[in-house]
Amino acid sequence: MPAGASRYAAGVTDATSALPDPQRAWAFRPASPLPGAPDGPLRGLTFSVKDLFGVAGWPLRAGTRAPVPDPGTSPLVARLLALGASAVGKTHLHEIALGITGVNGFGGTEHPTLPGRVPGGSSSGAAVSVALGQVDFALGTDTGGSIRVPAAWCGVVGFKPTKGHPAWPTGGVLPLSVTCDHAGPLARDVVTVTRVHEALTGRAVPEVALGGLRVGLWLPEGWVTADVHAALLDVAASLTREGATVQPVDFPEVLDAYSPIVLSEAAQVHRDALRLDDPGFLPFTLASLRQGAALTDEAVQAAHDRRAAYRTQLDDLLTRFDLILAPAVPTPPPAQGQDEVLLPDGPTPLRRAVLRLTAPFSLLGAPVVALPTRIPFVGAQLIAPHGQDDRLLGLARALDRTLDRA
Repeated sequence: MPAGASRYAAGVTDATSALPDPQRAWAFRPASPLPGAPDGPLRGLTFSVKDLFGVAGWPLRAGTRAPVPDPGTSPLVARLLALGASAVGKTHLHEIALGITGVNGFGGTEHPTLPGRVPGGSSSGAAVSVALGQVDFALGTDTGGSIRVPAAWCGVVGFKPTKGHPAWPTGGVLPLSVTCDHAGPLARDVVTVTRVHEALTGRAVPEVALGGLRVGLWLPEGWVTADVHAALLDVAASLTREGATVQPVDFPEVLDAYSPIVLSEAAQVHRDALRLDDPGFLPFTLASLRQGAALTDEAVQAAHDRRAAYRTQLDDLLTRFDLILAPAVPTPPPAQGQDEVLLPDGPTPLRRAVLRLTAPFSLLGAPVVALPTRIPFVGAQLIAPHGQDDRLLGLARALDRTLDRA
């Protein structure tokens, strides 16, 4: 058993026992951080690690009491340490990353500043550790919105790189869906996210002007509350003032492709646990995994075929626009235990309401930055063409400077 694993199961480590954690953001904190290289470009920065990443000597439980496979050691964590950043500990997540509220087998995580509200998930502890200033940045993962949703609901910045970006490898990370998984950072500002990305890639993110930018505004009628709608129109107005052209665009809900792919692949990851009579998953997680295991090869292939069609639609959209602006969440942070939200379209299951906004871009692998807006705990997504991560961060940095949230 790795050092600290037995104490982890009780939610306590040597260091954690002496440090307050009322939001339950931390899964494991060692007695001292893993130090970064003293001469690296990220020296002086600290980061937290979502408890899906393998770190030598640290336990990995993925927010569940069920047994999980060992993914090995994360080269991304090793690379960040070599670049000078110091790893403080591991953060809690929604159980095995299969959810968007932060609930897990150890109780789950609370919002950083709104008692009784959810922080978002699955990278819940990551967002909270950043929002509370406990670290400079956090490592998270995003399969359907798991970086962007907690970033939005906690008022921080999240970056989901292009699928397969070499600077952000998912090796050494316990997978949920090999098709949709991404690794990426959360931080309190775009500048810090950019600094980490520049260190990993070895090149500077360019300065990019907003003037002349062609922006497609994806704001589906009836899918968001009035305050989220107003927040996105305010961001669009800021872009217009800077000389961008903003036009409304349409894009379909993709959950008919996303859900079968993710659930079938998650069931494969956790197939050994599913053979047990009582594996230890929470009821919703167990039911979802068993649903995925029951899918036929034909149903999964049909989902992949739909995914290919959606990818063609997105590629076409991103040839006509430089950037897509979209809401990152449908509402401000909901209450703990809330399973449904009231939208203009009517009562909607929370999971569907959230994922239909964020899942398209992890399913299809496009790079996305989630930025806070002027309305607290309501985020906006900026989506760019595949491979344009550096330019996207430059655009996000430029836009962030125009948004006065004071």
